[in-house]
Amino acid sequence: MTARFKARNQVALVGYAQSTIVRHADRPLGSVAVDTARAAIADAGLTVADVDGFTTGSILPSAGGQASVDGVSIVTANWMAEALRVNPRFCAGFQGYGQIPGAVSLAVNAVASGAAEVVVMHRALHNPPKGRYHANPMTQAAGGNQWTAPQGYWGPLSMIALPYNEYLQRYGAKRESMAEVVVEARANGARIPWSFWYDRPITVDDYLDARVISDPICMYDCDIPVDGVAAFVFTTAERARDLPHPPVYVAGYGMGTPKRHRIPTHWPLDDIMGIAAETVARLWEQSGLTVADLDVPQLYDGFSPFIWFWLEALGFCPAGEAHRFVQDGGIRARDGGLPVLSGGGALGNGRMHGVPQMLECYLQLAQRAGDRQLPSVNVGLACHSSPHWGGAVLYSREPL
Repeated sequence: MTARFKARNQVALVGYAQSTIVRHADRPLGSVAVDTARAAIADAGLTVADVDGFTTGSILPSAGGQASVDGVSIVTANWMAEALRVNPRFCAGFQGYGQIPGAVSLAVNAVASGAAEVVVMHRALHNPPKGRYHANPMTQAAGGNQWTAPQGYWGPLSMIALPYNEYLQRYGAKRESMAEVVVEARANGARIPWSFWYDRPITVDDYLDARVISDPICMYDCDIPVDGVAAFVFTTAERARDLPHPPVYVAGYGMGTPKRHRIPTHWPLDDIMGIAAETVARLWEQSGLTVADLDVPQLYDGFSPFIWFWLEALGFCPAGEAHRFVQDGGIRARDGGLPVLSGGGALGNGRMHGVPQMLECYLQLAQRAGDRQLPSVNVGLACHSSPHWGGAVLYSREPL
């Protein structure tokens, strides 16, 4: 298949930094973000003076009416540039779902077009200290919310419980199968020093005994809100050859968004999988690759059912078979299964959106994963957000 992605092999990821992921940081998010960006720039063998571009996605993913304050609960690209005392040639933020692939696409297109030569892309996540993260602040419901919020159908938990229930009933799946997903994520996250869940794996019984909060979603099906920042440095493939770490090339990306108008947070299973098929088709068309080329498929798991949905959307198993696939050890990487959660994901790190997936692709392809290093890895896929409302980015160890 011929790739349509004109920037393939032209842009490389050359350095990173990841802050420690904590429930609540002891200093402002902006302070953590600046230190993390500086560390990423230094890791790439560059200085702040070399940077001429910034991108991010700065949405605060709370449905609880929490305030978005730049440098405190979010960190925009412009705030980062100003804090680092840089007057950038390119500075942009992605708005909408799919924060990571959106921010990556902005960085890649800026470098490939010559709008900037060295771009720092960051993602800063915040856990507001007051009130429940997704508490409903409404005193009255208007618009589409009038048909859902008063009845208790509110926020992301209800949103994901609906298609998860559909899947369980349609395909005869059981929560015991989902336990395999969460236990695998936590086992891998427990090996990573910066993870919130470092050294804290769980068992299948722990999962099955956990409190159900939106049937059938239990506490362990959800990533935990945290304070944390990651930063990545992109530059031209030519310049990357002179930097200290092996470059990792951006091979393509695919994004998608729902086409049908729904009431708030209404995600039917067929909607998810229909748009997922289009997003994945774009991914292969853009890159010229197929699912058979993937060595490090990092699937998004902000809620555990997304793993089942992504496995089927990408073609690792037929529709309705993902629950059997994981139950049979299909994603137990240490036993020879697909390493879809080798970086711990969101369930094994904390609510860092798609950062763990992107970071694991980079570390594995750059041969920087230490004792977690997988053998013979050449192509990585980082999936971000739901398969129908987000996207995915492909990376390669060598130019394709």
